[in-house]
Amino acid sequence: MRLSQILISTLRDDPADAEIPSHKLLARGGYIVKIAAGVYTFAPLMWRVVKKFAQIVREELDREGANEVMLPIVQPKELWVSSGRWDRYVTDGIMFTLKDRKGSDMCLGPTHEEVMTAYVNAQVNSYKQLPVNCYQIQDKFRDEIRPRFGLMRGREFIMMDAYSFDADQSGLDAAYQKMRNAYCRIFERCGVKYTVVQADSGAIGGAGSEEFMVIADSGEDAILYCEASGYAANVEKAVSRLPEAPAGGEPRPLQKIATPGVKTVAQLEAFFPGWVAGRMAKTVLYHVTWKNKEKVVAVMMRGDLEINEVKLANALDALKVRLATDEEITAATGAEVGFAGPVGLPEDVPLLADESLQGRTNLLVGCNQTGYHCLDVNLGRDCRMPSWKELRLARAGEGCPLSGQPLQQARGIEVGHIFKLGIKYSKAMGATFMDQGGKPVPFVMGCYGIGVSRTPAAAVEQSFDDKGIVWPPAIAPFECVVAMLDPARAEQQELAGRLYQGLKAAGVDACLDDRAMSPGAKFKDNELLGFPVQVFVGRKAAEGQVEFLIRKGMQKSECAAGEVVARVLAALGR
Repeated sequence: MRLSQILISTLRDDPADAEIPSHKLLARGGYIVKIAAGVYTFAPLMWRVVKKFAQIVREELDREGANEVMLPIVQPKELWVSSGRWDRYVTDGIMFTLKDRKGSDMCLGPTHEEVMTAYVNAQVNSYKQLPVNCYQIQDKFRDEIRPRFGLMRGREFIMMDAYSFDADQSGLDAAYQKMRNAYCRIFERCGVKYTVVQADSGAIGGAGSEEFMVIADSGEDAILYCEASGYAANVEKAVSRLPEAPAGGEPRPLQKIATPGVKTVAQLEAFFPGWVAGRMAKTVLYHVTWKNKEKVVAVMMRGDLEINEVKLANALDALKVRLATDEEITAATGAEVGFAGPVGLPEDVPLLADESLQGRTNLLVGCNQTGYHCLDVNLGRDCRMPSWKELRLARAGEGCPLSGQPLQQARGIEVGHIFKLGIKYSKAMGATFMDQGGKPVPFVMGCYGIGVSRTPAAAVEQSFDDKGIVWPPAIAPFECVVAMLDPARAEQQELAGRLYQGLKAAGVDACLDDRAMSPGAKFKDNELLGFPVQVFVGRKAAEGQVEFLIRKGMQKSECAAGEVVARVLAALGR
């Protein structure tokens, strides 16, 4: 294909709103064009990249027996109400909702569990038809509060979502492993460095999930991992060995001490010499939203540790949690901010505590009276016993739960997520099949997603330099470009055309750069666009010599025309 026939418009400068390399480079290279916040047009070269990645996804899923379908984007509210998710997505504010001409509530699909469950329920009646695994590659719509980072967090994006339906847990386990294997092959084939981490299931729900993360400094997700054991988890899900803290000793009588203006853990350490944060229990108040109610909840955590709000929302089975406002704290405790605690806490305020406090004695806590704290507090004796939950935020440097070695932290970009849903949706939606005993039982489901437009952007985050993009060959818009530095010269036209045809005949996805540009501009343009192998036909064309460039590492050399095909194939690993 001739590049003169492709709409390519590169920019000299980065867009003003671009914050990360992939956004800057894809916009500068003319791969994407912004239409609105979080909404982009994919230019011809970008669409080639996306199609190549999508084809890899198709091939590997088809290999595991999955069936491609196409589900509707517009979905009725009733489906989402039947699964119990309408309220959560509306509360989160990320779902595009609309009404049809009859006034019926509809939405643009942010995900398709409900639609796929309804489809399979209508088609599958007996265990003899199982297992079933269907997938689609389609646009998704999520009204992100703050669209940013180009294709990383958009409001319209392309996603592969697959759903498996089995008769029992063992069937789900087998389906899950097959999809996990397919995912590994997909990301290996497309040439990104990735890791698999334990993850929180979020709004999708289900018992177990793993994320496929591309490691990059610009990643929005924090990952904790241990090289010794292989443990890796998203920080929202991660656990660690509990850091040691001084024991409190035998229970002592409670003391109430005036602490005017002393509110934080650091201030308490300074006010009470010898009392370290690990011997304190801070109480944090949250405003919690459920489907049918809202309430302020008190959460206790050891003073040297932090609360994981994702774990808290899951423990409460809540739609959303946020820190209580100053006014809400005062209304719930009767005291100013900084003095909340379990002692004297009103009975109508639910009290939770992290397991790190279980069995601890003689704690320093707030007592819901402005200007006072209590020493030597023992839970269950001096106040009611809290409800125990695992709510702690694991941190780098803490011990790995498997090896005990210090956990390390990295940033990652989520490109894939797999879930064991179980019967969460099938039970809620009444989706059943007849088992071998002739009884209706709910399908046991799995859910699997891949960011089809996000993964190429993640590849750019891993593979770029100061000159532009360095595409992995498997998803590059073209594997090799043959560029004429002066298209008006007949000898360059003849040699470039011959090399281009030879590469095509050898199975290389090549293009011919015949654009009317100065040699310097053409060099810079192709460096920015990032084709993996670049062949420049210039002044030595008559002598049968060309300039050969492997884009990764900017490895330049002169090459005889007769060696070009072999060298391109070698550079591409063939």
